[in-house]
Amino acid sequence: MRVLVAGGAGYIGSVVTAALLAGGHEVTVLDDLSTGHADAVPEGAALAEVSLHDSAPVLAEVRPEAVLHFAAKSLVGVSQQQPEDYWHTNVGGSFALLEAMRAAGCRRIVFSSTAATYGEPDQVPIREDAPTRPTNTYGASKLAVDHMLTSYAVAHGFAAVSLRYFNVAGAAYGLGERHATETHLIPLALQVASGQRDSLTVYGQDYPTPDGTCIRDYVHVEDLSDAHLLALPAPAAGEHRVYNLGNGTGFSVQQVVEAAREVTGHPIPVTIGERRAGDPAQLVASSDRIRADLGWAPKHTDLVGIVRDAWDVAEARRG
Repeated sequence: MRVLVAGGAGYIGSVVTAALLAGGHEVTVLDDLSTGHADAVPEGAALAEVSLHDSAPVLAEVRPEAVLHFAAKSLVGVSQQQPEDYWHTNVGGSFALLEAMRAAGCRRIVFSSTAATYGEPDQVPIREDAPTRPTNTYGASKLAVDHMLTSYAVAHGFAAVSLRYFNVAGAAYGLGERHATETHLIPLALQVASGQRDSLTVYGQDYPTPDGTCIRDYVHVEDLSDAHLLALPAPAAGEHRVYNLGNGTGFSVQQVVEAAREVTGHPIPVTIGERRAGDPAQLVASSDRIRADLGWAPKHTDLVGIVRDAWDVAEARRG
């Protein structure tokens, strides 16, 4: 199959690109490299260095049979400070991509959405029928694209899947997280272990959880990649499916710190900060629907193993 991966030079997109190539697909990566890395694009994939807004000529030339869409701005705090950038890129760029797909005769898409579309949930684990009440511009922009996909499916016969998840972690195909501005807990902890920062800040330790720290969902990037490949052929024309992805239980911030200490052998000093506004005690997604429909099940559920995968790739990159 000819597949275009928008955002394929980023962390998740590059791993999915590698998986597609391993499966014998013909892959073109579309990425403006504003946050991605050209050297993360796996060998065997073509790279078109353009933005979503300028994607039409690329799709007209490639004529993909399907699109996997990862390209987005994704820093929650920045989305509140610079909402215009998020509406322009995440919504305006996605609209341009869908129109380019229509013009190229491509109607199949898997969209990398987010569980941030749910906001602060009433019940945990979060199911797909939970109310969508995003608490930041990032989540709102992703939800807007989900709505866009529903309307394109109805009006234009698109076959679409949105995958919603929280934290992606680990590494696969020698590819791991590499962000100019790092906000994710596991890579931040590993940066302390590698000497790139002095300590790790934990925001709040008085939550109503077993150890007082927040519980969050973590999905291994290889399991996430498997879900995207399973979702690709699943919907019929005119159908937009939404699936949540999660490990089923979640891990606390303290558990992540302990796992990082075990893997690296470093004490990883911790500074306790104030709670951050809007941080729920527990965020875990239910994966029951995708398990039932597509047979997806995470294979990497051991936290220490997830952290070790991330550490091994980070260390290999440092040389």
